Amino acid sequence: MKKIVILLLSILSFTSCKKEVKKTQVKTEEVVPKPVIKDVAVFKGLQVTGVTVTQEGRIFVNFPRWRTGVENAVAEVVNGKTTAYPNAQWNKWEIGQDVNDSVFVAVQSVVAYKNDLYVLDTRSPQFKGVIGAPKLFVFDLTTNALKRTYTFPKESFHKDSYINDLRVDPENGSIYLTDSGHAGLIILNIETGNAKRVLDNNVVTKAEVDHLTFEGKEWKNKVNSDGIAINPINKKLYFHALSGYTLYAIDVQTLINGTEAEIEKGVEKIAKTSAPDGMVFDTNGNLYYADLEHNAIMKMDAKGVISIFVEGDQVRWADTFSIYNNTLYYTNSRINEVTDPIEKMTFSLNSIKL
Repeated sequence: MKKIVILLLSILSFTSCKKEVKKTQVKTEEVVPKPVIKDVAVFKGLQVTGVTVTQEGRIFVNFPRWRTGVENAVAEVVNGKTTAYPNAQWNKWEIGQDVNDSVFVAVQSVVAYKNDLYVLDTRSPQFKGVIGAPKLFVFDLTTNALKRTYTFPKESFHKDSYINDLRVDPENGSIYLTDSGHAGLIILNIETGNAKRVLDNNVVTKAEVDHLTFEGKEWKNKVNSDGIAINPINKKLYFHALSGYTLYAIDVQTLINGTEAEIEKGVEKIAKTSAPDGMVFDTNGNLYYADLEHNAIMKMDAKGVISIFVEGDQVRWADTFSIYNNTLYYTNSRINEVTDPIEKMTFSLNSIKL
């Protein structure tokens, strides 16, 4: 009997030890740190929209002429400070003055590609209609001198057009642009300067809704085709209306060479998304875009999985994106918060490591 008791105690002791060993082997989940958002520059009383970072790390921003008092339409950011680009003379134009081909009138976007800076001038100050024709100025970043001026042919835009954003595709000799004022896309031939307009007032380029909602308040506006980006993996052009929740794409060869019917048929519905402004792909085929209504930046990976990349008060209408050295740069234009005057408001350029 004594031997049996000793045996039972030994078994219980061994079982207890096994349980204790199992407890010590339980693993806790790895905590993934939140991305750190940094201020690159802050602009008081100056509403920024576009940003681009060159392959050498030079940073350029633009300030649209939506009101009087725009100090510089295009500026270079160095150590948080801005300098008129390419010089003060190009930025001196004010509303009501005569227009010529050596001044910025109403710049909406800047895009650096290799050693050139593309400056998109809507020529529509205060959204009051195109003066003459929209322009695309190209500057040599080595000399900072004007290299070429593209004047959009009359068949490629409307009086109420607001040419919004662009992507450069030298491989196919084209520049692709969105029109957020009068819905449509424009394909500009890099060599000849000829341009054709496609998907004009089409359901895929038109605003889907007449307002967005911010913290229960409606922002009444209909903004058509806006965000645009080239996927480096599948070579398709992606585009999105700002006032809408659908991301579309089309093969660039169809866009360049197809008839209007072929282009319409070639448009693919990619995903239902948040309402964004600009957007950008990284080299791995991940797409970054804003969720304007929820102060967030979203990420859609190469497999189509959508997640929140970052969110919070440091994201206030993330307007335009640029990637350099594995870092995402974006502007906070705070469009839904603006009520004139804006002298006491601050707008910012921020960055996040990817």
